[in-house]
Formats: sequence, C-alpha cells, structure tokens
Amino acid sequence: MKKICLTIQITAFLLICLNGLQAQTEQTKLNYAELNSQLSGSWKYENGKDTIGYADYTIYGTGIDANDKLVSKGKAVRELRINWAYDKTLDKMIGLCQLKGEDVVQIAVAQWISRNKYVLVDYKDISNPEEASTRTEGTLKSHDLLEIIYYVNNKPVKTVIYTRIK
Repeated sequence: MKKICLTIQITAFLLICLNGLQAQTEQTKLNYAELNSQLSGSWKYENGKDTIGYADYTIYGTGIDANDKLVSKGKAVRELRINWAYDKTLDKMIGLCQLKGEDVVQIAVAQWISRNKYVLVDYKDISNPEEASTRTEGTLKSHDLLEIIYYVNNKPVKTVIYTRIK
C-alpha cells in the first residue's frame, strides 16, 4: 500500500512539475501588426560626420514600407527602399531591399523577439540567425527612441540611435 501511495505521489508531483515547465517554456505569439505599428512614422539619425539619415515607415497591412535616405552636406548620398511583408507560415517579416540606382536587391528576414526588440538577418541565414555573418538588432527604448546595433561575426561594429520626428 505504501508503494502505491508513493508511486501516485511521485507521478502527481512529476505531472505538476512538467505541466508547469511546459507553461513556462511556451512562448506567446507576438502580434506583428501591433509591433510594426510602433515603428510607424518619421525618424532621424546621425550616420557619421556631416551625414544625417531620415527614415519613413508606413504601415501596409501587416507589413511596412520603409524609405531611408542619407543626406550629406545637403545632398542625398544614398536612398534605400524596403518592402516588408509578414509571412504567417514563417512568423517573420520578409523584406525586399533595393538601393536607388542599383540593379541588385537583397532579401532580408526580421523577427520580433519581444515587444520592443527585433533581429534582422539576410534571408540565406533564416534557418540559423545566431550564426549569421551579419545581423542587426533593433530595440525600441521608448516611443520616440530606437537603438539599432549592427553586428559582424557576432561582434557589434556600429550603434545608431533613431529619434522620432513625427
């Protein structure tokens, strides 16, 4: 009788512990439309000496249209457009990036990993983003402040602070 009670207690204990462990490891699915809307608007950032960047993010469905321009001494020196679309099957954003005047496009993938942080890598690294040779991490520090850190071979090489202007 003692063995049966002990077995039942151990089984009950394991079920409770395992159920609690499962509940803790389940990740709540993030709402990309809601998270992307946090980026909507116009932003400004410094990008080296005498160079200012301007980024405009417009919500399009569950995706984002992003336009970025670098201006140095009053002249546009680089313009970039990215059309980000949410892919429900991957639960990630896929972006088609093109520099104005260039005939080559880049495909990137971005994933929100929390309510205020996302990670971006080249599409070729989608299955193993931790091992990507280049990676970008964006963190919304507040409604009006976005910090973007660029990594090469898992080492930070540049940090850019975006400030919302409208």
